[in-house]
Amino acid sequence: MKRKTAVITGATSGIGREFALAFARKGYRLVLTGRREKRLKELADSLQVPCRVWTADLSVEEECHDFLARLSNIRVDVFINNAGFGVCGSFTDTELSKEISLIDVNVRAMHILFKGMLQKMEKQGHGTILNVGSAAGLLPAGPHMAAYYASKSYVVSLTRAVARELKEIKSPIYVAVLCPGPVDTEFNARANVVFAMKGISAGYCVREAFRGMKKRQTVIIPSPIVRIGTLGQRLLPSSALIPLISAQQRRKIQGK
Repeated sequence: MKRKTAVITGATSGIGREFALAFARKGYRLVLTGRREKRLKELADSLQVPCRVWTADLSVEEECHDFLARLSNIRVDVFINNAGFGVCGSFTDTELSKEISLIDVNVRAMHILFKGMLQKMEKQGHGTILNVGSAAGLLPAGPHMAAYYASKSYVVSLTRAVARELKEIKSPIYVAVLCPGPVDTEFNARANVVFAMKGISAGYCVREAFRGMKKRQTVIIPSPIVRIGTLGQRLLPSSALIPLISAQQRRKIQGK
């Protein structure tokens, strides 16, 4: 039987790496991308399936288009749109260059790759796209991590809208957004935070993502505590919820 192909961005560590391991166990052929070539090659060498490694800096728009062009002759069954990072601190103090880079990766690159892969899969007649968002994208705002929360709100809103459009035309393409809370990955160090609540492992996050995809959920929340919190926040007006989020974010900074 012909192998299926999964493409994973941000595959060098954390959730992306765990997705690579999981798809390899399922026998998928893999295409992995990220900025750190050595790590990608080490990961590919450890897998017992055909694996292509393409380095790319997705904060550069041209490299997003180049990546899609390289995939043009490959039948992609699953696309994990995972690349992203966070910046923590007061909006007046955080570096503008870092925030612009965050927007370039979390929003622009995600959007370009999502649209390009969806158009490709429509021509194929099948496919699955999982955009990796965050529980932050389900909340009204995130003081002290403002740009990150805003970027993930974009991911959640866009995915939900596109999922509805596909449902209306009875498309065979399935799209979803993964919205984890804290996950124990290198994200924490890069964002310069210590999470106020215990994070789940990247492996657990990916297992729950597969469970949600099997159920064809549009929004997949892998942590039970975060699921409860997300339901509970609907009972609070934004005027009460945002100060609570702000207090939690300040604890992250202080914990660092």
